[in-house]
Amino acid sequence: VQLQASGGGLVQAGKSLRLSCALSGGSVSSLNMGWFRQTPGKEREFVASLSRYGQIVYEDSLNGRLYISKEPTKNMMFLQIDGLKPEDTAIYYCSARTRASSSTWHKDYEFWGPGTLVTVSS
Repeated sequence: VQLQASGGGLVQAGKSLRLSCALSGGSVSSLNMGWFRQTPGKEREFVASLSRYGQIVYEDSLNGRLYISKEPTKNMMFLQIDGLKPEDTAIYYCSARTRASSSTWHKDYEFWGPGTLVTVSS
């Protein structure tokens, strides 16, 4: 399974951004998917997950600003982040897991894309 995240960039605080994750070699309909983010010197942090059955989990501290979705016909997953803050600045990664359920722990995910950088200016 190969994943490619895109949609990052420089954005002003308060704006919204929609990240995309394109899959090949696997299907968003049969995999458990996740979004994580990482800043230098910190461990990869859970953002959101979407199970193969459609169950959604959001990081509590970000809840209310996130919307995760998938488009099976395009074999893609998306993450919209609203009300961006400078502390949202990070590299955002999409990931996939073949096990039965989604997870909030990054080490549970087997497949990762190279990430897309989101920079939020104040």
